[in-house]
Amino acid sequence: MEIAGASRLLISNRIRTKSNPQIYRNKRKKKNRHNFISSLPSPYAAGKSMTAAAALSLLPTSLRRPSSSYYSKKASKILFLALIPVEIRFRSVISSNKWSCAQGGCCREGIRVFAVYGEEGEGGLQRKSGWAAIFEVADPRSRVPPSKGKYLDVNEALEVARFDIQYCDWRARQDLLTIMLLHDKALKNFLVVVVEVLNPLAREFKSIGTMKKELAELQEELAKAHKEVWNVHISEARVAAALDKLAYVETLVNDRLLQDRSPAESCNSISLDASTSASHVTKKMNSPRRSLDVSGPVKPYNTKFKNFWYPVVFSMDLKDDTMVPIDCFEEPWVLFRGKDGNPGCVQNTCAHRACPLHLGSVNEGRIQCPYHGWEYSTDGKCQKMPSTPMLDVRIKALPCFEHEGMIWIWPGDAPPAATLPSLQPPPGFEVHAEIVLELPVEHGLLLDNLLDLAHAPFTHTSTFAKGWSVPSLVKFLTPESGLQGYWDPYPIDMEFRPPCMVLSTIGISKPGKLQGQSTRQCSTHLHQLHVCLPSSRQKTRLLYRMSLDFAPVLKHIPFMHILWRHFAEKVLNEDLRLVIGQQDRMINGANVWNLPMTYDKLGIRYRLWRDAVERGAKQLPFTKQEG
Repeated sequence: MEIAGASRLLISNRIRTKSNPQIYRNKRKKKNRHNFISSLPSPYAAGKSMTAAAALSLLPTSLRRPSSSYYSKKASKILFLALIPVEIRFRSVISSNKWSCAQGGCCREGIRVFAVYGEEGEGGLQRKSGWAAIFEVADPRSRVPPSKGKYLDVNEALEVARFDIQYCDWRARQDLLTIMLLHDKALKNFLVVVVEVLNPLAREFKSIGTMKKELAELQEELAKAHKEVWNVHISEARVAAALDKLAYVETLVNDRLLQDRSPAESCNSISLDASTSASHVTKKMNSPRRSLDVSGPVKPYNTKFKNFWYPVVFSMDLKDDTMVPIDCFEEPWVLFRGKDGNPGCVQNTCAHRACPLHLGSVNEGRIQCPYHGWEYSTDGKCQKMPSTPMLDVRIKALPCFEHEGMIWIWPGDAPPAATLPSLQPPPGFEVHAEIVLELPVEHGLLLDNLLDLAHAPFTHTSTFAKGWSVPSLVKFLTPESGLQGYWDPYPIDMEFRPPCMVLSTIGISKPGKLQGQSTRQCSTHLHQLHVCLPSSRQKTRLLYRMSLDFAPVLKHIPFMHILWRHFAEKVLNEDLRLVIGQQDRMINGANVWNLPMTYDKLGIRYRLWRDAVERGAKQLPFTKQEG
């Protein structure tokens, strides 16, 4: 606390106690010669008032009743006041850099207030006591170099303290007034917002008669809507009847394509007239179904089946210094990049001693045999023969091109087609995973599985079809001549792309609740590409590409490709246990296409197309391609 506006409280440089009575007697004789020197540090600049917080912090930490008898008398009066810096000892568990612990407690710098008491009588001051301690005050302020000041009277000190307390009270009232003003302002703003919200409602207030009139109008509109919905239901029934007729026509067409009808049945073939009743169509649809004959060991591949472009490797898997060995139509091949960076595909057998070339290395764009170091370029020509005279030696090489992130080869003898098919996902999709798997099943059986979605609620119960309900009817709707269409009731579009690719787009906005939706009604989609390369008659090289039209951030998550591969393998394993069992029974003579159903339409068309290719048909069914 500052006394009388000063920034320093002056204290005595020497402590006067009752043990030094001579000193007090000398001081009574020598007025105004008090040699008090300084010492209470203050953080405030000279001439500034002390805040209320600082004033309150200087309240006494302990009070002492002096031993002088003058203190107890009513006529006693404080004549002089002195403040002495001392170390105040007290009990505490707190310690800091300002405090020093001693035995029995802790010490802190503070102030001890001393006073001189006098007794007034009729003739003036009669008696005067010695210096006695009144109370002690702990110093809450920081240490600063002491400075000198002036003597202060106790009444002046108390007056300044009173002014500081009054200032604190005034400041608190001002703060309270400010809070009240802010509260009133906030309340007014709130009322303005409430009025702005309620005004539109007030403007919309209408009488009961008006509301009744509007309600009658809404009922009339609702009745019209019900009538339109009824018309829509009638139209849907008519469309369903037309689709049934179309399905029956397609059944007849498939029967003719199967070419397994007896001559008597051919003579008695039934033609469907436009006026055929629905009951008649239903009766004919319940007639015995025709079957395909897919049984026994897989026959050797026809050379006609090789005259297509086949994607065999993803571009990201073929580095400049790596090789990728593959089997295609039971022949071994190896792919690598030449010196110019373009891919090449050569026979995976050295011309010297028939050593597998993929066991070697790539040296300056040439594949080197690990046996004797012969090196071959991407066109199959031997470019280097160490330790022997050079000879003109070649190995078989296939036409090989890189297109849309995949490496394609032409394994047939016919001239390659001028254009490569496009297997890119639709616009707006980003590729998230590219996976290659070697599977121990014939590629035709794997394609049969991929082109069938009706098995999903029964086979894939622990992966993507978990929670799917079993529809009462599953259909694949497709044009009369085509290898693509969409599933009903699943929101899935599917296409078979010759010679061995399956593309599908799946709407995944509501997994597990797919009935009644189409891919266009879904906001998010998953696009899949399956390439089933016929490695051998009991082995397939599967290339799988997965794309999404949402969540692009997934591409940047570390190790996400491992998660996608794990999920793809889990789904595939659910199918493999069934397809491998099919293959075993097929080799033993069972027919895996004994009783086709309506949801087998796309698989049947693939089998009809494949049979036409292997027979060497000039015109392939369901396509415009010339044989």
